[in-house]
Amino acid sequence: MPPTDASTDAGTAPYTTVGSDTGPGADTEDTLDLRLPDELLAFFAEKAEEAKGEVAGGAKAEAAGGAAERAERNGGGRNTVGTAQASAPGTAWPAPVAPAGDDLLDRVGDWGPTATAAGVFHLAPVHLDRDLPLISRWMNDPAVAAFWELSGPGTATEDHLRAQLGGDGRSVPCLGVLDGTPMSYWEIYRADLDPLARHYPARLHDTGIHLLIGGVANRGRGLGTTLLRAVSDLVLDRRPSCARVIAEPDLRNIPSVSAFLSAGFRFSAEVELPAKKAALMVRDRALRDLL
Repeated sequence: MPPTDASTDAGTAPYTTVGSDTGPGADTEDTLDLRLPDELLAFFAEKAEEAKGEVAGGAKAEAAGGAAERAERNGGGRNTVGTAQASAPGTAWPAPVAPAGDDLLDRVGDWGPTATAAGVFHLAPVHLDRDLPLISRWMNDPAVAAFWELSGPGTATEDHLRAQLGGDGRSVPCLGVLDGTPMSYWEIYRADLDPLARHYPARLHDTGIHLLIGGVANRGRGLGTTLLRAVSDLVLDRRPSCARVIAEPDLRNIPSVSAFLSAGFRFSAEVELPAKKAALMVRDRALRDLL
């Protein structure tokens, strides 16, 4: 077995201190106590002060020249965006980096409408006063309640929505509006910032989606597949930093898993989550045109 102490590596000797005994007959006087003359020390100090003054003077002149040049470029010295890049060579500060988006999900509310085979669709961020009654009614549908577990006469749905609306923006609840009619509920969320990330090899900017189709008339006719593809396309188009769209439907929810597969997602793994066993579904940017 190779040694673990670095001092035993080939070609490397352990450090020793002055006066230490490294063995019989070892010479412990391995340093010399030298003192420079006072005149020489004074000479060095004088030269150091002169050099310091030259550097300071040169920097001031360079800064003045750079300021004059920037003022001429910018119309009499008026500050404009990007002038930090116009400073003199060797003294420029890095230009400020613009954020990728105004929030963690690049302003979902501004993603706009998209044309689908079923009609014009867009995501409208939830307004609690306006949308709570409709979403609560959907959550109390037995077919939905079996998987979302937000049914009942209490405030479960309201609490669930408020937690997202009052958070830092890592999850945005939305109504799915098709040809002007709200017909589905969505959650667009940062999977890499979600507890889900503890259960799979998350990547930076992974974006997750949850979906429920509200009305019974809209279920069972392929609408989920159409909308899942449309929304995942929106994510990839509006979030250039996102390379993958993630979903984790309940493994027992066969229609949901099938809809994701038909929408271009691939089955990645079974994931044991605290409340369910999920099918980890992934739609990769690199494969979006192939699946």
